[in-house]
Amino acid sequence: MIDRKQRVALACAGLAFFSASTLAEVQTATLENATLTIDTDTNDFTVRALHNNSFQVTYLTDSEGTPYANLPSMALPEKTLSAVSKNIAGDIELVATETTVTLKFNNIAAHVDKATHAISYAVNGKVVAKEQGGLSISENGVSLSFTLDENEKLYGGGQRVLGMDRRGHSMPLYNKAHYGYTTSSNQMYYGLSAVMSSKNYSVLFDNTASGTLDIGKTNSDELLFSAQGGRASYIMVLGESLEDTVTSTVAVTGKQPLPPRWLLGNFASRFGYKSQQQVMDVVDQFNQQDIPVDAVVLDLYWFGKDIKGHMGNLSWDKEAFPEPEAMIASLREQDVKTVLITEPFILTTSKQWDSATSANALATKDDGTPYTFDFYFGNTGLVDVFSENGQNWFWQYYEKLAAQGVAGWWGDLGEPEVHPDDIQHMWQSTKVSGAEVHNAYGHQWAKTVYNNLTALQPNTRPFVLMRSGFLGSQRFGMVPWTGDVSRSWGGLKPQVELALQMSVFGLAYTHSDLGGFAGGETFDAELYTRWLQFGTFSPVFRPHAQDNIAPEPIFHADPVKSIARDFIKLRYKMLPYNYSLAIENSLTGMPLMRPLAMAFNEDKWFEDANSYMWGDAFLVSPVTEPNKSAWQTSLPEGVWFDFFSDTKYQGGQMVEYPLTQENFPVWVKAGAFVPMVESVSRTEAYSAKAFTMHYWHDESVSASEYTFYDDDGVNPNTVEKGLYSALHFTATTTKNGTLELILHSDGSYIGMPKTREVTYVVHGLSKKPRSASVNDKAADMRWDDEKKTLSVTFLSDYQQEVVVTLAK
Repeated sequence: MIDRKQRVALACAGLAFFSASTLAEVQTATLENATLTIDTDTNDFTVRALHNNSFQVTYLTDSEGTPYANLPSMALPEKTLSAVSKNIAGDIELVATETTVTLKFNNIAAHVDKATHAISYAVNGKVVAKEQGGLSISENGVSLSFTLDENEKLYGGGQRVLGMDRRGHSMPLYNKAHYGYTTSSNQMYYGLSAVMSSKNYSVLFDNTASGTLDIGKTNSDELLFSAQGGRASYIMVLGESLEDTVTSTVAVTGKQPLPPRWLLGNFASRFGYKSQQQVMDVVDQFNQQDIPVDAVVLDLYWFGKDIKGHMGNLSWDKEAFPEPEAMIASLREQDVKTVLITEPFILTTSKQWDSATSANALATKDDGTPYTFDFYFGNTGLVDVFSENGQNWFWQYYEKLAAQGVAGWWGDLGEPEVHPDDIQHMWQSTKVSGAEVHNAYGHQWAKTVYNNLTALQPNTRPFVLMRSGFLGSQRFGMVPWTGDVSRSWGGLKPQVELALQMSVFGLAYTHSDLGGFAGGETFDAELYTRWLQFGTFSPVFRPHAQDNIAPEPIFHADPVKSIARDFIKLRYKMLPYNYSLAIENSLTGMPLMRPLAMAFNEDKWFEDANSYMWGDAFLVSPVTEPNKSAWQTSLPEGVWFDFFSDTKYQGGQMVEYPLTQENFPVWVKAGAFVPMVESVSRTEAYSAKAFTMHYWHDESVSASEYTFYDDDGVNPNTVEKGLYSALHFTATTTKNGTLELILHSDGSYIGMPKTREVTYVVHGLSKKPRSASVNDKAADMRWDDEKKTLSVTFLSDYQQEVVVTLAK
């Protein structure tokens, strides 16, 4: 074991570019590859240029000049600091003046002041961010301070219910459950030690310890991170727009691996299914009632008949689930996946307590004995997911369950829900306290599950559902949810804010328990319906709740059931669009749910949490209040169409959307393309061999474009090896009003259709076009006079350009 106080990693190799005068605190600066090492008369530190317009700053000594032992980075992928730095080394420039040392990389720069060694950051020559106190190491821990401009707005902190602009708030950096939250929460399941500014930069404090994030509350002009020890390092990401900053931030911390396509289907889930027969009966009801379903999620009753006393069994309760393998096989034959919950707490009363202690798999006291404590579920120890012993012991149970056919993994209570500050973990042969690594526990747990699954099942995309993690957890396939939300209108209201705050930092599959989870004594049909309608345009569709009120639509009467059925089927019809968003996210880091500020005027829309973009086509404004006959929504500039009626709206104003039970405030922007298919009962039945491409036409949009991504739906190497097709659609309107729609494709994958049947449905036309042609040959067109839509069908061969012309 290494004593952390004695450990140091300081390498100052390379050519010294200058020696500072006696008045300057910076004494030498050396550049090697992409890393600038600064020696001062106090702190020594490095400034490393990373890819995607970002820098990493790491302190090597404290203010006394004593070597400081940094824990490894959690925010950055392991390969970032080696391969990437070498690849960009040739693009790095070091410039020294009398007052500054500047590290330049493309259009960005980090200026180090010689006298104070404070760093300022510039984009295209303009300074956009400045350290105030910068990094600091003291006996109280590690802190990071930046100056805030007067009018600056900031996202940040991850899951909180505080409003989109988090400025003026101070919040704990300590992942903690907030059961039954509604319209206000300063501390929740998944915090992020990061901010993203309206000035188009983000600061990622790469520290996993318990701490605080103060965004101008104590001092209005100061952004301050503080932590109880841990890593003294941060990452600065610089962009030219909010979209640029978002995608660069995600690229630096690691893009989400492409999930299994069934993630986009409907989940049957509750707290919880208590027997094998109940599981089979529920799936049968979905089948009989013609409601699509792709997965069934088993909560803690799979390993014990009671809530308390069984956590840590990690094996089936054979009285309630006598033949689990037969159950899983039967579900698999129906193309329904089985997802199981696991928790990191091993109760002293559980079946595996002796096994865990003998394997040294648990976090310990100072004397090396298991640390035990009481919490809601019983007296317990905690799996040490940081140690090799803990990882190996925990993984054996996942491996056994995977052999039985379990397809998805749900990690719960991973904050961890109870985590004493003085509990000891063993991380890379180093003892660390619970306080130092608290916020990384879920991250490390997801990493273990994801890496082992990819090794065990190399041809399968892992599904890892967890409610807590750290910066960069998305690179381990993590699918977060927003915890035990109140089953109330107050619980529904903050869900857009929560998802957007996570999505801009890479956690693109953040979603809620649809319908609400906690409480609720009577069934609120309108609340349930509106939440599921919102879920249709969310990353994951998973109704989940305490089962005093059924979360599944199959147990509710019409019209609730029929409305839910229609929206679930709509979600399956939208599989081409939604799955294309998933591929785009893995390729570029673009979130599925996007703040309006990413697409429209950033200053005006930065704080908006009432609406969001679902991809680049849809604007969604969830109904979060009861008994409304109309819903007020502020539309950005441009022309918008009601998705359900094709009613045209002029943007740049507040509009009144007429509500019924069956509709929902969703608009499509003029010029948008949306691919859809006929509804299927399982995602396994989905195929893009034949699809309908909807296009919303308006003369105000003279040109638009869209890329539809498609692959085989299962290959885990789709993105890495380019095993996908990209179908590029463009629309142009000539001066005489002729509409030209062009399709050409790139890329391929094994099993790709050689020919696709494509049907254009053009919305927004005032009258039937005079003629239609496909590649200059007359084509049949079908005009719907009531809906004012035109349809044209054609066959598209691989990489053949197809031009459809509609003459006015």
